[in-house]
Amino acid sequence: MTYYFIADLHLNENQPEITDLFLQFMQEKAPLAESVYILGDLFDFWIGDDEESELISTVKNAIKTLTTSGTKCYFICGNRDFLIGKRFSEQTGMIILPDYHIIDLFGTSTLLCHGDTLCTDDVKYQQFRKKVHQKWRQTIFLMFPLSWRIHIAEKIRAKSKQEKRGKSAEIMDVNNEFTSQIVAKFGTKQLIHGHTHRQAIHQHTSFTRIVLGDWKENYASILRVTKQGVEFI
Repeated sequence: MTYYFIADLHLNENQPEITDLFLQFMQEKAPLAESVYILGDLFDFWIGDDEESELISTVKNAIKTLTTSGTKCYFICGNRDFLIGKRFSEQTGMIILPDYHIIDLFGTSTLLCHGDTLCTDDVKYQQFRKKVHQKWRQTIFLMFPLSWRIHIAEKIRAKSKQEKRGKSAEIMDVNNEFTSQIVAKFGTKQLIHGHTHRQAIHQHTSFTRIVLGDWKENYASILRVTKQGVEFI
């Protein structure tokens, strides 16, 4: 049995090389797995399940082909694509999980999340996240015409990019104390997350923290977990 974990692909029309890497993974490796977990930011941004494009159709078809073949595909929303919802799930067979989810990996209890909730030192982002995850705000936003939503999303993304330049690397990483508290709360021995784009395996006092990397035009960060162990491929 094999499990794959990926995150932070940030798929968009301007980087077709990353889409090609994703399709290669979905065609060659993913069908041989028991399950594939996508831990957020599959897309660079998502403004609603009613948006359509060649890229979106291509990604949907790849996931649908995988789930139809018998491999399960799970998704935890990221900070860029938290509006992926029921319609996308129904069209692809992808199962949407809550912000925190526990699985058993060959006897090791493992907590999964995107990772943005662990970056508590970034106070401005956490305040923003709290607002945009309110269901009533999402409902109102999704009622706007598609063109309005695209315009709003582009303005938010531009502002976020500008603010990010002024933030230190430490602020944008996880808070170790808070992360340890979360893992203790869920009582797991292992944590897998993305978001920070800092691929690594950290050994903490009471648990192992595995960080998925982001995808680039010539590199796909893929975590493979088998009975023999954990490795990035």
